[in-house]
Amino acid sequence: MYEISIINNGKRYLPIIEGDVTWETSRMGEPGKLTFSIVNDDELDFQEGNPVIFKADDENIFFGFVFMKSRDKEQIIKVTAYDQLRYLKNKDTYVYTKKKASDVVKMIAKDFNLKAGGIADTGYVIPSRIRENMTLFDIIYDALDLTLLNRRKLYVLYDDFGKLTLKDVETMKVPDLVLGELNSQNFSYTTDIDSDTYNKVKLYRENEKSGKREIYIAQDGKNMNNWGVLQYFDKVDEDTNAKVKAESILKLKNKKKRTLQLKDVIGDTRVRAGASAMILMRDIGDISVKQYMLVEKAKHVFSNDEHWMTLDLRGDI
Repeated sequence: MYEISIINNGKRYLPIIEGDVTWETSRMGEPGKLTFSIVNDDELDFQEGNPVIFKADDENIFFGFVFMKSRDKEQIIKVTAYDQLRYLKNKDTYVYTKKKASDVVKMIAKDFNLKAGGIADTGYVIPSRIRENMTLFDIIYDALDLTLLNRRKLYVLYDDFGKLTLKDVETMKVPDLVLGELNSQNFSYTTDIDSDTYNKVKLYRENEKSGKREIYIAQDGKNMNNWGVLQYFDKVDEDTNAKVKAESILKLKNKKKRTLQLKDVIGDTRVRAGASAMILMRDIGDISVKQYMLVEKAKHVFSNDEHWMTLDLRGDI
């Protein structure tokens, strides 16, 4: 059982749903998205910007706002709604000193009138940062990336039914759930060293006192022989321990990237991007899997009495 509500000028509408309802989440850079079609009638009246609420089995699943609607001659209205992470696509410039990534999230939420919920303390204090003409998403993820490199802690930013939320990924494991070949109709398994793999990290700093450029390198000779040189190159400021940062980046990125997509899995609304689920797969090529994997993208489809999901997963498998 599921329902959609649209609120316009304080009046709540419960439109007749035509076809599937699709709810999509992504761990990075995209807002939660709800797409659905409804039957137009004489009573229905709503506009872009109106709040949208989606519930399934009396659970609060999605709270967002209408961003797009279209109709055809059959008077079926197709609607696209996004949660408040959509507003993080706005661009701005931020200059800050001695702030944690969690402080940056709170600062941006306040500046853009976003409702904040539970924001985990990310611990690492960023000495200083200038982020010019960047999306709010990129400004926040830049701070989270610095936290990951310095604390080895991964945090997930998402909208929890109308509240901006930041959590340690370790706290988002879905209990009592095992996913794999027994409850999915198909899968796709990919390995690559193309998208985010580096076996040599080269960082540099301009030393203003000496007028010379300081170079810091961390590398893995074995993987350089196996894959060729895949170099990560960046500039660091004077407050950064470049040697430690180079070694941290190498440890994080000097590995083959493995991704697994489970297709048409029996649906569970607890599984969203940023959550982790236990995956059990027998031989899927070069390995077998029995571990928690991070959900990068989740697509849930509700259709009549059925609920299916497709999951993009990643992990050190």
